[in-house]
Amino acid sequence: MKSTSRLITLICFGMLFTFGAEAQQPDKSRPAQSTGPSIPAPPRVEYLKADRSRPTPFSDAVRVDQMLYLSGKIGTDSSFALVSGGIKAETKQTMENIRRVLDQNGSSFDQVVKCTVMLADMSEWAAMNEVYVTYFVKDRLPARSALGVNGLALGARVEVECLATVK
Repeated sequence: MKSTSRLITLICFGMLFTFGAEAQQPDKSRPAQSTGPSIPAPPRVEYLKADRSRPTPFSDAVRVDQMLYLSGKIGTDSSFALVSGGIKAETKQTMENIRRVLDQNGSSFDQVVKCTVMLADMSEWAAMNEVYVTYFVKDRLPARSALGVNGLALGARVEVECLATVK
């Protein structure tokens, strides 16, 4: 009886081993199935600086996948001096500086989704707005915040930073 019991035990183990091994073999007649959620690829990040000769400790913009994050821009000319003429002239030059960075990086004012405006004097808000709104389609204005600040780089009256999508 002992030998019959051992034989039955060996047969059962053999069957388990055989069926277990078959269960581990992939069924080539069916497509492979995912074992869980796929892990998304990490975002593509690019640090973009248009003019490396300028003495700024920041990127002009950072692109993360299809989003472009612009650093704050002020109304400086090509020599990095503030333009004269007050808040309207500074706002116009600021927006032109933003246009340059957008254009260089595959975007435009039509793709700006958010702006933050910093003003050295909030009483100049209306004058700044007169120029600012001319850069956007009337019914497609980006979301925006406007803040009064204690001071801006180089004594600027206005600084604007933007978020935009990329084509």
